[in-house]
Amino acid sequence: MTLKHDFDVLVIGSGAAGLTLALQMAQYAKVAVLSKRKISSGSTSWAQGGIAAVLDDRDSTKDHIDDTLDAGAGLCDYDVVKFVVDQGKNTINWLIENGVNFTRDNQHRKDDLVAGGYHLTKEGGHSFRRIIHSADSTGKEVQKSLENQVETHSNITLFENHMAVDLLNNKNRSKCVGAYVLDTKRGKIDMFRAKATVLATG
Repeated sequence: MTLKHDFDVLVIGSGAAGLTLALQMAQYAKVAVLSKRKISSGSTSWAQGGIAAVLDDRDSTKDHIDDTLDAGAGLCDYDVVKFVVDQGKNTINWLIENGVNFTRDNQHRKDDLVAGGYHLTKEGGHSFRRIIHSADSTGKEVQKSLENQVETHSNITLFENHMAVDLLNNKNRSKCVGAYVLDTKRGKIDMFRAKATVLATG
């Protein structure tokens, strides 16, 4: 039997982008999140390294922007770079508030530590230490923390083993109003209707 679901927001994808958006939207709306396998099986968990953000008072967003544009060799959109860099510190704080445990390492020199005791590293293309990390498995830590928040949020319903196969349009095909979704456990196509549909599939 084909099932029909109605939500305010349909998020297709369950990595860092999809889960972050779901948590933001769930403050105001009923949200469905689709994961084609288990929620933890996506690419986010494989990300190592860390996240670049201006967290040290000796660093600056201007320097971070300049470093990014230089490394981008003319391929970067300045407005996008500026927006991402400007949002960096607030985003890190939001991740911490949502349970992400970034590395604190008192064994390193005092100069390597930012306020709050978080360890920063320096990677290629950066002129300053601005990579905050969770050991060498930052993606796994971010994914786990966001999963915990999503799974306990009353306004979010998670559908694991559900794969979007086609977008659902209104009658005159002028607007996306959801998606046709394969429930891989049942082998059936279900209809998910939503006021807004987001592709967060990597």
